[in-house]
Amino acid sequence: MSKITLLIYCPDTSGIIAHVTSFFYKKQGNIIYIDQYVDVENTVFFMRLECEFNAETNISATKDEFKETVAEKYNMSWEMYSANTTPRMAVFVSKYDHCLYDILSRYKSNELKVIIPLIISNHKDLEQVAQNFGIPFHHIPVTAQTKEKAAEFQLELLQKEKVDFIVLARYMQIIPKSLITAFPNRIINIHHSFLPAFAGAKPYHLAYKR
Repeated sequence: MSKITLLIYCPDTSGIIAHVTSFFYKKQGNIIYIDQYVDVENTVFFMRLECEFNAETNISATKDEFKETVAEKYNMSWEMYSANTTPRMAVFVSKYDHCLYDILSRYKSNELKVIIPLIISNHKDLEQVAQNFGIPFHHIPVTAQTKEKAAEFQLELLQKEKVDFIVLARYMQIIPKSLITAFPNRIINIHHSFLPAFAGAKPYHLAYKR
């Protein structure tokens, strides 16, 4: 049995869900998870779908067929992944440990289906935590004078370890453009550090307007 995950965003219009689900039905797939959301203000449609197949599926051929029959029709930005591959995830931290402990606990209990080849930090405070979980820890100080060199070293380590995406677990530094360029749409921030600047109700709405 094989499984794929599909991620979509595109202009919102009628018929998207019907065409996407029909595509997998015709390929004898069983949709085991589907979630969608519409950004009403910007009229953008988002979807995440997981589908199982009884036999091995040619992911490349499936992508080509989906592009021709569905994606181009709705002007979709989309990605399709095989669930048989395990992505490599780097973690960036600073001094606070609660986010890191949560990630590593889930990782060790096999709740997160990833490989964590390294942890990068601008401080040494959490090196012992990384050692306790048996994950290599790299201390890369970041100052106003060393930002560019630090970014170069970070990128070198990430490429060496063939990292697929990055998680910022209370990493209290601005991510340089070079890193964002190298990992477009593949950096997840699980600590929304802008919130103190937008106190009160609806901080995300205030930040969006700003």
